[in-house]
Amino acid sequence: GFHLSGTVTEPATATEPEMTYKVAISFDRCKITSVTCGCGNKDIFYCAHVVALSLYRIRKPDQVKLRLPISETLFQMNRDQLQKFVQYLITAHHTEVLPTAQKLADEILSSNSEINQVHGAPDPTAGASIDDENCWHLDEEQVREQVKLFLSQGGYYGSGKQLNSMFAKVREMLRMRDSNGARMLTLITEQFMADPRLSLWRQQGTGITEKCRQLWDELGALWVCVVLNPHCKLEEKSCWLRQLRKWGEMDVCPLEDGNYGNELPNITNALTQSSGHSQDSLARPRRTVFTRAIEGCDLHWQDSHLQRIISSDFYVSPSYQREGESLLFNSQGQPLWLEHVPTACARVDALRSHGYPREALRLTVAIINTLRLQQQRQLEIYKHQKKELLQRGATTITNLEGWVGHPLNPIGCLFLTLTEACRLEEENCLEISDTGDSKPPVYQHVPVATGSQDSGESYLSLALEVALMGMGQQRVMPEGLYAQDKVCRNEEQIIARLQDLELDPVLVQTLRKQCILLLEGGPFSGLGEVIHRESVPMHTFAKYLFSALLPHDADLAYKLALRAMRLPVLETTAPSGDVTHPHHLVSVVPSRYPRWFTLGHLESQQCELASTMLTAAKGDMLRLRTVLEAIQKNIHSSSLIFKLAQDAFKIATPADSNSDTTLLNVALELGLQVMRMTLSTLNWRRREMVRWLVTCATEVGVRALVSILQSWYSLFTPTEATSIVAATVMSHNTILRLSLDYPQREELASCARTLKKPQNCALSALTLCEKDHIAFETAYQIVIDAASTGMTYTQLFTIARYMEHRGYPLRAFKLASLAMTHLNLAYNQDTHPAINDVLWACALSHSLGKNELAAIIPLVVKSVHCATVLSDILRRCTMTPPRRQLLDATISAYINTTHSRLTHISPRHYGEFIEFLSKARETFLLAQDGHIQFAQFIDNLKQIYKGKKKLMLLVRERFG
Repeated sequence: GFHLSGTVTEPATATEPEMTYKVAISFDRCKITSVTCGCGNKDIFYCAHVVALSLYRIRKPDQVKLRLPISETLFQMNRDQLQKFVQYLITAHHTEVLPTAQKLADEILSSNSEINQVHGAPDPTAGASIDDENCWHLDEEQVREQVKLFLSQGGYYGSGKQLNSMFAKVREMLRMRDSNGARMLTLITEQFMADPRLSLWRQQGTGITEKCRQLWDELGALWVCVVLNPHCKLEEKSCWLRQLRKWGEMDVCPLEDGNYGNELPNITNALTQSSGHSQDSLARPRRTVFTRAIEGCDLHWQDSHLQRIISSDFYVSPSYQREGESLLFNSQGQPLWLEHVPTACARVDALRSHGYPREALRLTVAIINTLRLQQQRQLEIYKHQKKELLQRGATTITNLEGWVGHPLNPIGCLFLTLTEACRLEEENCLEISDTGDSKPPVYQHVPVATGSQDSGESYLSLALEVALMGMGQQRVMPEGLYAQDKVCRNEEQIIARLQDLELDPVLVQTLRKQCILLLEGGPFSGLGEVIHRESVPMHTFAKYLFSALLPHDADLAYKLALRAMRLPVLETTAPSGDVTHPHHLVSVVPSRYPRWFTLGHLESQQCELASTMLTAAKGDMLRLRTVLEAIQKNIHSSSLIFKLAQDAFKIATPADSNSDTTLLNVALELGLQVMRMTLSTLNWRRREMVRWLVTCATEVGVRALVSILQSWYSLFTPTEATSIVAATVMSHNTILRLSLDYPQREELASCARTLKKPQNCALSALTLCEKDHIAFETAYQIVIDAASTGMTYTQLFTIARYMEHRGYPLRAFKLASLAMTHLNLAYNQDTHPAINDVLWACALSHSLGKNELAAIIPLVVKSVHCATVLSDILRRCTMTPPRRQLLDATISAYINTTHSRLTHISPRHYGEFIEFLSKARETFLLAQDGHIQFAQFIDNLKQIYKGKKKLMLLVRERFG
């Protein structure tokens, strides 16, 4: 039949009465083509009543009465019967059909009506013509409405999850070869392109939010899948191409690299792009999220070699042809597929997505055989260049296009295709996005189907091999925050999938073999001996490899993890020169210091790798020494070294057993390095670091304490040495903890006493002498003498405040003036800890009178170049003569700060900058001709920075 109608009853519940619904379903050639239901449900999925009626018809076909099309039944009736039939039909539904019946009757009785020009009459129960399109019913309006609703929620209320499930639905439709898949994707894309936030983001020059970016990426990847359908018609493809181009040409269309300003070179083909790489971004073609799909429209499946690969497991070259080089087969006669890797993987994804899993597997195996051959050839190239590269210690060889973090996710695609073939569950999960499923999948080895003799390989070992190859590929860090963040995210996703694999002997063998190849791979491997300065670091990957290898081959595990510890982008010297490189690699001259937005994350991953090695090496002095050297050589952040020192200390001192002295010594050495690194720089955690070091040294023993007291000047400031270190070392708790005898206590005490020099403990000395007038005067004189050379502005301000508190305001003023000569506040240091001291010194001078204020203002003008701090002082100053000098300095600081800020401003700071100019205007207006000065200043800005059109437009709007 072509039309099914029925009544579905929904049983009563505690809150709802029993309900009955009338349902009608049209179908054609095993597809439901339209549905109606009395429940009025609006959703992209069928309501429960439509599903119930369909299942009833499928499961109980004999219970459903089969009837002829209604036109056949009417044909058997005579005139009286037809009249009776029509009248009864109208009576049964007179309110609904009477107007229609009257209108039709009028038209039939009118000889020249349109209805009388057509032979016959329609029959909804007779089905469609054989030539008519037949596709599953899709409520297009509902698709539009739901996508619009989810987008308007901006990623909140689980809307991102909902949109991902709609993408999963599209993939499911493609897999079932339902032509509505592409139609539904078109409807989704139309709503995405109509998202009002796109133009807003573009105007503001800000990036799209991360959740939204990921959705756009999946949208782009799905279109690549759609256009690569191996069995789509040419007219369908040209229709999609027109649509994709139309969307891609729209101003608001998101760009592939996630930025609105910074566009990437076209690197989808395998040819060298070295000549174009250094060109200005204006010369680069604009690449949107649809560009890959547009390029995919040029690909076809007609190549006879490709057809043979995907259609048979037994396609091999004849044995007599296996001598010499071949572009089609390797030396074992297995087929190769020499296409740009991400493009070849996109074909695999398309085959998988369109319901051709066997074909996808065959192409995957051919790609892996090609990658293996490429790896062998790269090893041979490196052997010839090894001596020269090692002498230079650097290389300019790298891949501009990395496979991890690539928009087409090539490695993830191959890994998924291979592991799906090995899953033990009946239901193969085909979504690319993580399903949030907490139960890890269970895999088994499935032998690779090949035409040659049994290779002993399984799809599971190939999955591990290709993931390791892809992750170990040496590649240059892409430009832009989004692309860099995507590299990290994709790497973590692949590692999470690798951790689902149980490493049996077969997989361990694959792991060892690939790790050795990566270590020997030279500049072609991210773990090779020489890498490009801007190469993507391998810390996260190496941490996985280290943990996986450790139980099976500890030497290899350490060799690999130690090699991966480097972070060459942070080394000061950039290598120069070039190396003759094969055609499939790209040369980049490192002429700039790159913008690595994810550097903080990468450094923390480097620290994680070091921590993992320290934990594993506990008790093994030789290994610990090697790891310590790697940390000292490669980690440049004091806070991360401090974290490592704390980690080592924690592992070395378990609550339930004895301390491990080897690891404790490492913790102490790292702690000492942190002290030296942070001695001359401001670090808000410094007090915590000093206290921790004393605790660690105490745990190591009395010799460690004596050592840090004797070399205190290279580790601590005088204040720290006297107030924290000496005090803690001599405390009752420390003496008890170490169970010291009398000579040891004396040795410690004598070391502690040497720390108490005059300028180191000036405040302590003054406090001690408070009750003895002569001693107090002497101490004060010593402080004044030491002030010009041996004391910092922080110490001097502290003593000055103390003096004011003791009732010596003029002495406080003298010390504050000395402190001011030691201070230098730059234009951008508006949160400097000394600001409060400067404001206090000005308030003190103000309270003392005109002369003191006149004396301190020139010092302020000389030391403070920060406009906001100067304007703060200006507002508190009421005496006219010094005020004029301060006002000129403040205006000058505002002008200098404005120019400094404009050299490095990004669009997201425009609003903040306009507010800064408003504050500047308030200061300008305090001057006699301030409004004229400010107008001239604004005119100058508009002239000098006219290239920053958007910013100058905002300046004009606010200031004329």
